[in-house]
Amino acid sequence: MPPAEVPNSSDLIDFLVNKGNGVKGLSQIGLKNVPEKFIQPQEERLDFTQLVSSESIPIIDFSNCDDPKVAESICDAAEKWGFFQIINHGIPVEVLENVLEAGHKFFELPVEERRKYLKENSPTHTVQLKTSFSPLAEKVLEWKDYLFHIYDSEDESSTMLWPAVSKDQVLEYMKWAKPVTVKLLEVLLKGLNVKQIDEAMKSVVMGTLIVNLIHYPTCPNPELTAGAGRHADVSSITMLLQDDVGGLYVREPKGDCWIHVAPVKGALVINIGDVLQIMSNDRYKSVEHRVIVNANRNRVSVPIFVNPAPDAVLDPLPQVLENGEKPFYKQVIYSDYFNYFFSKGHEGKQAIEFAKL
Repeated sequence: MPPAEVPNSSDLIDFLVNKGNGVKGLSQIGLKNVPEKFIQPQEERLDFTQLVSSESIPIIDFSNCDDPKVAESICDAAEKWGFFQIINHGIPVEVLENVLEAGHKFFELPVEERRKYLKENSPTHTVQLKTSFSPLAEKVLEWKDYLFHIYDSEDESSTMLWPAVSKDQVLEYMKWAKPVTVKLLEVLLKGLNVKQIDEAMKSVVMGTLIVNLIHYPTCPNPELTAGAGRHADVSSITMLLQDDVGGLYVREPKGDCWIHVAPVKGALVINIGDVLQIMSNDRYKSVEHRVIVNANRNRVSVPIFVNPAPDAVLDPLPQVLENGEKPFYKQVIYSDYFNYFFSKGHEGKQAIEFAKL
């Protein structure tokens, strides 16, 4: 399809969303310039004069995660940075490499195969092909597509319907990754004086697991676009596997500059989401981050969003408030919070205002 047939109008949304071509389809037709709908306003483009090269987020050896010093370093990173990387987490390197490769393989499928997983076509609600962030609501589109999975280790019937080219690799990765997320949450909650995670608490902090295969195709004007605009996650925690292309930038603690999270082979990037910021009454911080795309290489990343169950009620933990600390947040139902987040484009840290008193 020649570029002239992809105008900056509702036809573009039809091409990207309804027909399932996605940004991958745009990148395959030889565009010299990105459509106007993808061009970020000047103030939302990464200013490379604001990069901090002398600092990076902490890297924590997770091999002895029961050591009180390791636990302390995790909680400290959650308070000061909102982001850290873990190494020696026990997930085999080949499992990591295989799931990244699965991300490439799915998006290399012909569009006829990919579009089988659009919302209206997908054989199960637990897997969907999506593009951008919230394309019908956002003013500027993001340069990415992703395959969204709701993971339930006890529901084999729906996972059988996931794409054959990536299903086994995603399931194998989740088998190894879930215990790591559980351990991280145990450490972080213990740091908030939660002695035991009962079933009610599990529903709040880890009631839903979502894993995405995100594909950021090569882009003719990466400096004008965003793979992901400035935002904080609405998860409890997010565990991100990134490939070696790079492009993830995190707001530094003072809030003025950005730090590139350089890929570390075998490492996983962990970040605190709004849920833990609310539950910790601002002790732990969810932090703005963004993704820049690449002119020469496709980038794949695999985030696991550890979310509450949709009907979970969020508010500051009683263990955090037991010394008389004033709560900063009201009670909110997680599904309301989640839907609010997706009702518009990425807006930095604005979503958390929804829960503030």
